[in-house]
Amino acid sequence: MMKFNDTLLRAARGEQVEHTPVWFMRQAGRSQPEYREIKEKYSLEEITMQPELCAYVTHLPVEQYNVDAAILYKDIVTPLPGMGIDVKIKAGIGPVISNPIRSAVDVENLREFNAQEHTPYVLETIKMLTTEQLNVPLIGFGGAPFTLASYMIEGGPSKNYAKTKSFMVSQPKAWFALMEKLADMIIVDITAQVEAGAKAIQIFDSWVGALNVEDYRIFIKPTMTRIFAELRALNVPLIQFGVGASHLINEWHDLPVDVVGLDWRLPIREAEARGVTKAVQGNLDPTLLLADWNVIEARAKDIVDQGLAHTGGHIFNLGHGVFPEVDPAVLKRLTTFVHEYSREQIAKRS
Repeated sequence: MMKFNDTLLRAARGEQVEHTPVWFMRQAGRSQPEYREIKEKYSLEEITMQPELCAYVTHLPVEQYNVDAAILYKDIVTPLPGMGIDVKIKAGIGPVISNPIRSAVDVENLREFNAQEHTPYVLETIKMLTTEQLNVPLIGFGGAPFTLASYMIEGGPSKNYAKTKSFMVSQPKAWFALMEKLADMIIVDITAQVEAGAKAIQIFDSWVGALNVEDYRIFIKPTMTRIFAELRALNVPLIQFGVGASHLINEWHDLPVDVVGLDWRLPIREAEARGVTKAVQGNLDPTLLLADWNVIEARAKDIVDQGLAHTGGHIFNLGHGVFPEVDPAVLKRLTTFVHEYSREQIAKRS
């Protein structure tokens, strides 16, 4: 068995590292030929329900790209059927829900989530990966309450989240009840993932950038504070991430998290100028992976330099997920470049 590579865990805690750790959101799947071949036979749900197949998909980018972490292959809506939500992930669309939340009664009728009962296949995949296959940390994850609620209320993806925001401000009692039920589910789900072997956790609040700061503070932040405060007892690094949410960066920094995820809109140096001193993750624009290598290298170099100068530590990632059109060879080359360049710069400073 190869030596366990804990670089990402140390970077997340702001500890000394020999190189900047790398992983990519949506690194498992999409652009990988092996994955596309599997997807011709199985849906995302079918893959996640087969631990051996799911473990293979999760592990594949570690083998191909030499990244410093694996992220569990599943979807943020995977736990929702356990709560009584009828959700299907439709190709080219995303999660589609046939029984959306429309009233306080719908919220009351949500069932209590039990990870061992409702998603045992997820836990089996984690155990398989962490006891038999990986020499890097496995990142477990979950969706945050606002993002999950947006699917549950809208009935699927949305451009403006009108139904969600309307529900939030016009039915605040029902909204906070929904937040609490989702928080309960997330805490149970994440705890089970860590107990099964996940070594770090990322919470995706992908669409919370649709809210302004005041509404975030009133309707979201108390629930997020509770979630992360309870997850701290698990003693694993906690990462918060969202897209188009640079205006919320100080609110996230206030949360009891270890790592603040940045999309490509906010440079690391600017985040620090705004008072972000915790470890940061990010933040190459994923569209640049389709550019010429000299462009990718120059942008990656700048991000690594900013990360090395940052007070709290840095994990290299994209500002969002890998596009299907990206050549896997580019991801491997990028990982190698970040490793080698950061190693040289760290050695010069020591």
